[in-house]
Amino acid sequence: MIDPIASMLGAWSYTDGIESIMFRIALSVVLSAIIGYERSTKRHAAGLRTFILVSLATTVAMLLDIHSDSGFLLLSAASVIGVAIITCNSILFSSRSQIKGLTTSVGLWACGIIGLTAGAGYYTVTIVSFGALFCILLFFPPIEGYLKNRSNHFEVHLELISSAHLQSFVTTIRRLGLTIDDIEANPAYVGSGLSVYSIAISISSAELKKYKTHNEIIEALSTLDYVYHIERMRM
Repeated sequence: MIDPIASMLGAWSYTDGIESIMFRIALSVVLSAIIGYERSTKRHAAGLRTFILVSLATTVAMLLDIHSDSGFLLLSAASVIGVAIITCNSILFSSRSQIKGLTTSVGLWACGIIGLTAGAGYYTVTIVSFGALFCILLFFPPIEGYLKNRSNHFEVHLELISSAHLQSFVTTIRRLGLTIDDIEANPAYVGSGLSVYSIAISISSAELKKYKTHNEIIEALSTLDYVYHIERMRM
């Protein structure tokens, strides 16, 4: 079955000619460049060149597999595994126990898959997948942020001026109608003079669930005299 877009472009786009090969590579580079540009404008570590290289590598791997006589997609499979390893290694944990780079890493992996579809000549799947990926990266963060800010569970990074105030903070949390699910001391701040914790919180009060967002709760907690700094942890 011939791809619908390839059918509109003509026979040259789905044959083994040099024009088809160059078009598939160019399509892969252009689409990955758009995704990479979107990531780089948001100051992510993996930007324009990284996305282009990942997509280019998977596209070329697919082209080599298609034009080989083995009948197996060995290079394509190897390229997907390689991209997966790279993306896993690019996920970082900050000193505040926050995961960084997860979305960009998955985006790299998805861009690699799009590179495979471009190399295989499935132009319709490539364009549709690119559009979906681009929309998810561009338009979903505000929606995700809104939903997270209204959920019953969230985590905070808490810096107290002294560990002696931890019990007071816990007492205040309970009086507000919140439940502490977990408290973890952060060893990265040993010797700083501050007592730093990662705290998982659940909203147990029906009133808070209805009227208060995470940001409003955290803003109220930040006014406590013994709180040096508090912020919501973003995953």
